[in-house]
Amino acid sequence: MTPQDVDAVVCTMNSISSIEQCLTSLRETEVGSIIVVDARSTDGSREIAEALADTVLVDPGIGLGNARNVGIAETTRPLILNIGSDNVMPPAQLQIMINTLESGDYAGVSAQTTIPGTSYLARGLNFWRAGRFRPGPASIIGTPTLMRGELLRATPFDLSARFSDDSELCERWTRDTGATFAISPAHVREVGKTSWNEVKVRAEMYGTSDYEIFSKGRKSGWSLPRKVRSLSHPLRSDLFEPIKHLTPRDGLQAAPFLLAFTTLRYYYWGKSVKSNAL
Repeated sequence: MTPQDVDAVVCTMNSISSIEQCLTSLRETEVGSIIVVDARSTDGSREIAEALADTVLVDPGIGLGNARNVGIAETTRPLILNIGSDNVMPPAQLQIMINTLESGDYAGVSAQTTIPGTSYLARGLNFWRAGRFRPGPASIIGTPTLMRGELLRATPFDLSARFSDDSELCERWTRDTGATFAISPAHVREVGKTSWNEVKVRAEMYGTSDYEIFSKGRKSGWSLPRKVRSLSHPLRSDLFEPIKHLTPRDGLQAAPFLLAFTTLRYYYWGKSVKSNAL
């Protein structure tokens, strides 16, 4: 298959700093179609989408999973690319994702993402990504993801998983269909994310996702060891795992950032517990 076999779904809300780069890169990649789901942007994002996308739909504003489902319902091609409005697809990288998907008969694959820049924040984020998201089989993948269209249209995102949508979908597909996933060697750029505020937003999404997953697991009867694995997941995945796979020099440089990100993730997990207990 080729990019012509791909419907790209882009969810956006006030993404004026990146939406044009994102959609232009998809157009240059020659995807079969571009579907934008816009959450009533007021900064000009919708106007850019209407000029560059094939279809622009309205996001009703009840979560990213639902917004993706709105776009997915409009797809018809064999493959669906869920890509963020802050992602830029360099030439040939989508074909690498397609080749990886087909070579392993995976249900879905993701790409490695890198942030342009030389600031400590940009380097810290790239160290985190390089150490944590390595090419090869993976139990859970995140945006940008290339999925088999027939399966995604039949069993889309769970609307109740507002922040754990990728995790929930991968775990459900694995359980129900025996699906497998992988991180491809493709590289996708992520633009407009080099601020501590953006890091806090990401940590909040991850921490809230941790809360959602743990709460559902506890209600379903998780054993004590399973609860411990869930509680220690941020520490293992965002601190120990990246440092383990970085060179000693890079690991030393990355350690303050990784520790800060892990701490923020636990902070937002605890904040979710508190807010839902009230």
